[in-house]
Amino acid sequence: MQDILINWSPQETRVAVVEHGAVQELHVERTLERGLVGNVYLGKVQRVLPGMQSAFIDIGLERTAFLHVADLVAPFTPGSRGAAAPVDREPGRAAQVPIEKQVFEGQSLLVQVIKDPIGTKGARLSTQISIAGRMLVFLPQDNHIGVSQKIPLAERDALRQRLLALAEAAAQGDGGQGASSHGGFILRTNGEDASDAELGDDIAYLRKAWSRIRELALRMPPMSLLHQDLSLLQRVLRDLTTEETTSIRIDSREQYEQLLRFGREFMPQAAGKLQHYTGERPIFDLYNVDDEITQALGRRVQLKSGGYLVIDQTEALTTVDVNTGGFVGARNFDETVFKTNLEAAQAIARQLRLRNLGGIIIVDFIDMARDEHREQVLAEFRKQLARDRVKTTAGGFSQLGLVEMTRKRTRESLAHMLCEPCEACGGQGIVRTARTTAYDALREILREARQFTPREFRIVAPPQVIELFLDEESQHLAGLSDFIGKPISLQAEPAMGQGQYDVVLL
Repeated sequence: MQDILINWSPQETRVAVVEHGAVQELHVERTLERGLVGNVYLGKVQRVLPGMQSAFIDIGLERTAFLHVADLVAPFTPGSRGAAAPVDREPGRAAQVPIEKQVFEGQSLLVQVIKDPIGTKGARLSTQISIAGRMLVFLPQDNHIGVSQKIPLAERDALRQRLLALAEAAAQGDGGQGASSHGGFILRTNGEDASDAELGDDIAYLRKAWSRIRELALRMPPMSLLHQDLSLLQRVLRDLTTEETTSIRIDSREQYEQLLRFGREFMPQAAGKLQHYTGERPIFDLYNVDDEITQALGRRVQLKSGGYLVIDQTEALTTVDVNTGGFVGARNFDETVFKTNLEAAQAIARQLRLRNLGGIIIVDFIDMARDEHREQVLAEFRKQLARDRVKTTAGGFSQLGLVEMTRKRTRESLAHMLCEPCEACGGQGIVRTARTTAYDALREILREARQFTPREFRIVAPPQVIELFLDEESQHLAGLSDFIGKPISLQAEPAMGQGQYDVVLL
């Protein structure tokens, strides 16, 4: 049983996936952080520059966008009443024809953003349109049926044949003459284990999206946005909704109606599960989602038994340490460890989804003396990981008693999306003690006294460091003053973070 809760505001959309009463996934999208990559526009050619083999295209943004001849492939123009017939092409072949012989000023072109504007540079465009789905990428101007290079080579041929058969069946169902006249597809890595029904649904959605783009291109004026990469709200219907989903509740009437229209057109089964939430309590209060977010941003996760997890995310990998804590409920130590590890296996799998941790993950379960206990814990861990929609692989216990696993990176982790490095510690998670800072300041004064002869030295530091100089370190401060023959004054600066100080020469 799965429920999806959507908390919408003009600034931010937050989505919580709840399974069996517990929050399992959190997704966040901020309006200002959405890029333009993937958007399809009906652009208007402003200038053609033969010397640069490029053209400037107006797509309705503040700055004109940039189209290079290498990205100019079988452009679709509204006057053609349809797309150019897809043909097999070699990369770079279009560059053999000069750009001035392919486009002209004032021409309307169907273009897609492949690089966001940066600084004073406009967006970079391509006329090779690609539409991303949940498991497939649709290439309406190409014939290619491909498979992601990240999928093992031994599996690619079989997957390619499956996809070719499904594409041909869909094309014939539309009254076509086979897949060759209806574009190509690339199977993404997360579609490796997809069923024929799931791939068929994706093919239908992508074809409908392309038909809508062509229809809009024929009736919309130049510089119009024809297609935008799906928002988080729309991806809820496409990516997060499954057969186990019982309801999708959203707390905005306007967004509910917009999402309902989108769902009825592209995903009617998912649209039938949409509900407008009108309760008095905030929607996230139903399952304490905000508390779950707060816990997911911390290092320590408390277990019901009294044990706890410590989760540390680094650039290279994530480590999870399991501790018994205050759990003493079993008959003996082995049973205590076993029960704690079993509970931890469930909690770790949930935290990986909740925090969206990816890459290499090392789990340090509490050492277990009995092999059957280790096998049961590992089996439970793999069982819980199997519920994850993101691909995971977990090995056995290493010689050091560690479990090594990987989880595919699909987006930024929750911590990276909602947090930033601490200014005081620079993201290290630790700061210098007041005593360490005090000794650093004394060494700095000694170093400066060997080069300069000011009238007085002054230490500017946080209050806790100044208090240390006035109390426990007063003798060291006086001794240094006598040694260099100069007075040393103190100034407390509350705005300074712990570990910071300054030595001023007066």
